[in-house]
Amino acid sequence: MDPLSDIVTLLRPNTAISKPIAGRGRWGVRYVAHDAPGFTIILKGECWITFEDQEPLRLRKGDFLLLPTTPAFTLTSHLGVDAHMREPMDTAVRHGEQEGETDFESLGGSFHIEPANAALLLTLLPRMIHIPSSSGRTGKLSRVIDLIMEECAGDDPGRQMLLQRLLEVLLIEALRGQGTAANDSRSGLLNGLRDPSLARALRAMHADVRANWTVVSLANLAGQSRSAFAARFRDVLGYGPIEYLSRWRMALARDALIRGEKNLESIAEEIGYESASAFSTAFRKRQGCPPGKFAREAV
Repeated sequence: MDPLSDIVTLLRPNTAISKPIAGRGRWGVRYVAHDAPGFTIILKGECWITFEDQEPLRLRKGDFLLLPTTPAFTLTSHLGVDAHMREPMDTAVRHGEQEGETDFESLGGSFHIEPANAALLLTLLPRMIHIPSSSGRTGKLSRVIDLIMEECAGDDPGRQMLLQRLLEVLLIEALRGQGTAANDSRSGLLNGLRDPSLARALRAMHADVRANWTVVSLANLAGQSRSAFAARFRDVLGYGPIEYLSRWRMALARDALIRGEKNLESIAEEIGYESASAFSTAFRKRQGCPPGKFAREAV
């Protein structure tokens, strides 16, 4: 798989909640931060969303917004409206005037991701993905959200597996979007994949994680000098290429240990360690505990 697909696979999105959100007149609500990713698509009217220390963002009909992790935010019908604290709900919500035809409608939701690798993977994603309707990319997202809502409302066999696949599609389609903030310091992987030279190196590492990659061999793939490649990689990804590879190997190891389907020898071989002993030593150094203990506590 390509790096973006690898990331989404390890995030393992699940347990979705999706609901309609509507409003009429002047209204404002505030929510505290929570770790779960959140998404919304505007179906009618517009609203303003404001995160701490950021300028208000206007969301119009057809706009899509995804937050890989949700900070505290304010949602208002107009700028300057007083906002009241609200608790998140898993049922339909109507803000403002409770009678009469709504002038604002959206579909919103949240879901959980695998916690073992969340800290690493979320550092590779942007804080916010805003895809405006003018981009022409939100039609597919709208259809996926419709399917998510339909599954959330039912209890058919295979519901959780289908929801996981739909959430994976939602994430990949959103991350493909061109609306990602280019100046977001956490959007390393996406910016890296948009850089042709870095993309070649990233795809090579993900395609063969067992290989004995060096900065020189990766720089040759990128068509750059060793020093230029290392500096560029660090600027975009946040750390050097070999450190990136080491972190990715540990992410794969944690995922394999959680699944419990492979022994240490198999995991070590698949991620590029010469022996189970060498892998265990590296894992303990990075994770703070041996792999066996990690696997037991993850159950």
